[in-house]
Amino acid sequence: MAFPFLEENTASRRRLETLVRRLSDEDLARATPSGWSIAALLAHLAFWDQRVLALLRRWKAEDIDSSPIDADAVNDALKPLCLALDPRTAIELCVSSAAAVDAELETLTADRVEQIEEQIAANPFQFRFSRALHRNAHLNDIERLLQSSQDVGDI
Repeated sequence: MAFPFLEENTASRRRLETLVRRLSDEDLARATPSGWSIAALLAHLAFWDQRVLALLRRWKAEDIDSSPIDADAVNDALKPLCLALDPRTAIELCVSSAAAVDAELETLTADRVEQIEEQIAANPFQFRFSRALHRNAHLNDIERLLQSSQDVGDI
C-alpha cells in the first residue's frame, strides 16, 4: 500500500538535496532571527529524522509506545551542538538521515501504520510519518533567508 506521506517525504528529500548542493560556506553561516545558522537548521533536521528512525527501529523489536518528548527543551539543548557542528558535516547528516528515515518508512505495512497511529493518537506531534512537514517548513525558512540576503545585496 502506498501512503501519501511516502511521496511527500521523497519530494521534500529531493528538494533538500537540490537546495544543499547550491549552498556556499557563506550561505551555511547565515543566521536566522532566532540565532540558528542554516547549517545548524540542517543539523536540527537530521536530529529529528534520526529520532523517528530510532523509534521505528525500536518499535520493530519492542512494543510501540508514545515516546513523549519536550520538543522545545530538546531544541534548546540541541542548538549549541548544531551550531558547533562543521557545516558540511551538517549537510551530510541531514541528507543521509532523510534518506535513511524515508527508506525505513517505506518498509511499513498498513497494519504497522495503524498500530503506530493508534499509539500516538493522543499526541500526534510526538511522531510524524510525514517528514516533509518539518523539512519543508525549514526549507522554506532557509529559502526566505537566502532570498532576503540576495535582496539586501541588490540594493
